[in-house]
Amino acid sequence: MAEQKKINILNKKASFEYQIHSKYNAGIVLSGTEVKSIREGNVNISDAFCFVKQESDKTELYIKGMNVGIWKQGGHYNHEPFGVRKLLLKKIELRKLKNKASEKGFAIVPLRLYISERGFVKIEIAVGQGKKEFDKRESIKERDVERDMRRAIS
Repeated sequence: MAEQKKINILNKKASFEYQIHSKYNAGIVLSGTEVKSIREGNVNISDAFCFVKQESDKTELYIKGMNVGIWKQGGHYNHEPFGVRKLLLKKIELRKLKNKASEKGFAIVPLRLYISERGFVKIEIAVGQGKKEFDKRESIKERDVERDMRRAIS
C-alpha cells in the first residue's frame, strides 16, 4: 500500500469554549467524494457540533456543520458540503454520551478528524461543559504565562 499523507484536522475552538470531560473515537459514514476531499485536507470542523437522535428503540449520533469541501473531479456525483453525517459508536459508548449530554450545560463537540492506520476516516469527539467568561479569561492568562516562560528559557 502506498504511503499515505497524515491528515490531522484540529478544532482549536473546542478546548477554548468547553472544559473537556471524556473523549471517544468514532467512525463516520461518508461517500466516496467526501473521503477523497478529506484526504486532500479540504475539511473544517471548527463550527461543527454533534447531536443524539432518538427514534423508538434506536439511538444514533450525528454531526452537523462539518464543512467537507467539494472534490474537484467529482462532477455531478459530488456531495453536499454541510450535510448531516452519521457517527458510528458502540451502544455502550452511545448510551454514556446521551446521558451525559442530556445534563444541563454539557455538549458533544468534535475535537479532531484523522485517518486511522487502516485508512478509515475517524473523528475524536468529547463531552464538554461550556466555560463561563471568567474561565475563558483564565485560559488566556495561562496560555500567555506559558508562552512567556518558553521565551525566557530559549
